[in-house]
Amino acid sequence: MMEDTASANGSVDQALSLLNRNIQDYQRLQPVSFETFLNMLNANPSRILRNIFQSFHDMVKAHVDEYEEPMDEDRAEPIFTRYDCTRLFVEGSDNPYFPDMLFANRFMKQMEYLRHGAQQNRIYIFHGPHGCGKSTFLNNLLKKFEQYANTEEGLRYEVVWRLNIKKLQEKCHSFPPSAFEQWMHLVETKEAETNSDPHIKDRFVRVQENDFIEIPCLAHDNPFLVIPKDQRRGVLDELIKNDQFKWQLFTEKEYEWVFTEDTCTVCSSIYHTLLELFQDPKTVFSMLFARPYYVNRRIGNGISVFNPGDQPAKHNIISNQMLQNRINSLFQDSNLIQYTYSYFARIHNGIYALMDIKSHNVERLVALHNIISEGIHKVEHMEERVDALFFALMNPEDKKNLIDFPSFEDRIRYIDIPYVLDWKTEVKIYMDIFGRHIDGSFLPMVLDNFARIIVCTRSQKKSPALEAWIPQPEKYKNFCDDQLMLLKMELFSGNVPKWLDDEDVRRLDKKMLKQIIAESETCGQEGLSGRDAIKIFDEFYSKYAREDRLINMTDLCTFFNTLTHQSEKLLPQGFLNRLLRMYDYSVLQQVKESLYYYNEDQIARDIKHYISAVTHELNSVVTCIFTKEKLHVTDAFLESIENRFLSEKPDAKTRQQVRNDVLKEFTTRALTQEMMIQNKSITDTRVFAFLHEKYVHNLKKQVLAPFVANENFRNAIKDFDTKKFKTHDKRIKKDVTFLIDNLSAKFGYTSQGANEVCIYVIDHDLAGKFK
Repeated sequence: MMEDTASANGSVDQALSLLNRNIQDYQRLQPVSFETFLNMLNANPSRILRNIFQSFHDMVKAHVDEYEEPMDEDRAEPIFTRYDCTRLFVEGSDNPYFPDMLFANRFMKQMEYLRHGAQQNRIYIFHGPHGCGKSTFLNNLLKKFEQYANTEEGLRYEVVWRLNIKKLQEKCHSFPPSAFEQWMHLVETKEAETNSDPHIKDRFVRVQENDFIEIPCLAHDNPFLVIPKDQRRGVLDELIKNDQFKWQLFTEKEYEWVFTEDTCTVCSSIYHTLLELFQDPKTVFSMLFARPYYVNRRIGNGISVFNPGDQPAKHNIISNQMLQNRINSLFQDSNLIQYTYSYFARIHNGIYALMDIKSHNVERLVALHNIISEGIHKVEHMEERVDALFFALMNPEDKKNLIDFPSFEDRIRYIDIPYVLDWKTEVKIYMDIFGRHIDGSFLPMVLDNFARIIVCTRSQKKSPALEAWIPQPEKYKNFCDDQLMLLKMELFSGNVPKWLDDEDVRRLDKKMLKQIIAESETCGQEGLSGRDAIKIFDEFYSKYAREDRLINMTDLCTFFNTLTHQSEKLLPQGFLNRLLRMYDYSVLQQVKESLYYYNEDQIARDIKHYISAVTHELNSVVTCIFTKEKLHVTDAFLESIENRFLSEKPDAKTRQQVRNDVLKEFTTRALTQEMMIQNKSITDTRVFAFLHEKYVHNLKKQVLAPFVANENFRNAIKDFDTKKFKTHDKRIKKDVTFLIDNLSAKFGYTSQGANEVCIYVIDHDLAGKFK
């Protein structure tokens, strides 16, 4: 029994030793002298000299990755900057927020303005319909800032005074110490005298020698601001050796606060009182310390968050009577330093957030009027400076609460948080809530199309900008719907589809893009909310997910066609049919691409012969300038190659026009410029690439023809990966294996998915549908 107890005690001791070694936060939060603070400023001025606006901006930039995509000279310029906000809103979050491309760009634009714009109090209102994720967004944002602000990278410093009692008493020797000071001194002396341990005695001696009163700054002011304004520029000029940053510091608007702001009334009173008493700035600054600004939302330090139901504080004025008595006793004057402040002082250089402007939060917003307008809050006869980031969430119906405050309008920045308008982001939300494994229950593109249907309900049905850009959408009937909503979704996700023809891509200039993106500001305010979409997806997935088959497009259309829900009314007429057509066309192309096997050498040989032949007269026998083979240039010879890259059988006039165009392109560009000047091979020329693309495309169109009516081919696909597959014809087995393997390698199908999509293509006669 005693051995067990000893063993347990040993384990506890080891655990406590482990904690003692590993927990070192208290060391990082220790105050440092003003001299040490200036050395840190000298080493890293851009990090030390930051206010809340700059710090918040830096936090966002540190957590958001920006990607630049390579530009294709033949395609339109990028629509958005591609921001990856995963580390800001998803990683380490219990309830992730997924911003779409539109909101990410809108948000990052505001963050840039936050640092580089006019840094004055504003209230940033995140405005959006119910269920759009406003609360999740703001909570995750505040959580990341709290974490960042307490790291080495995000650390800021605040003033803390350590008033040396011994020096002050020596200076004020005519005044005896207070009864409290005498009592503390008596207790400490008696304990030191009665303790035989020399280390304990030494500790008490040192405490007496270095005894001080610690007075923290109420407003979390940067210690540098204690330096008089007229001295700051000269001090910084001496301290900072980095000329580039020094230029920014002295000229840019974001650093004006370094030269213009005052410290709080308490710090200012202490500084002037000490300076008057000692007549020596060095002694005053020896009592000035810099302490890491510890941000803690739970105790309201640096971040204060209020819900509508939170009761307002009965007393807004706060004081510390014990500390006030010690200050009064030390300076022998109760009027010199008033340690009095309001709750707003705790969020100076911090964040104040209202979660929905209703109920008690309307009162809080009214109380912010002077602070946001003037940056000043009156505490009895004193003025408190409050510079902070003010955030609020607002539902559309709550905007009426601001009608009575028109003077607020110029200090409010509305940032819309609509429902997700990017189908890719919508899919991420489903995977986060239901698990990434759900993707394996769908045939490729079907889950994406579910998200497209949901997003469609949130978009405006009419788009004047798209109608002006593409007046005849029917030409894209295999890729898009009549209202071009599927095209709009691609653009809103930052993607210019490759199926657009060159002329329409050229017409998608900056002006047109701006008009299309401007329309997004009116989207996402109606339709299926995030909560509705999750409920519908749960219903759909529960109904169709099975182990023996994958969810397909037929399931999706059946579900939405029979859904007795508001979504049925929110979808444009014919949208589901067009979505199905787009899917059918896409999977047909995938199957053709996977079944198609071509001899690249043979294709290149035919194109070289054709280009060489059109440079000669008919009925002549020539040597190909590229392959050195003999060619008999006849109509039949040219037609045999033309039939492979012309989709329809053309008449004689059309054939002659094609030959003339190839001849002109070869002689005026390929030969004289690309080959002779740029030293390109014929296979690298534009005319060769054009003919090669036409040749391959036409071959792929015909690739399914031998298999469509072949029942044995269909049966072999069904039997793939079973014992029965071995009984099929050797050639068919080879073709089916080639098809299934390619669908998996090129388009991400599983073996089961590839099998099912092939049966879908054959049973629905998609080759005939798009003949």
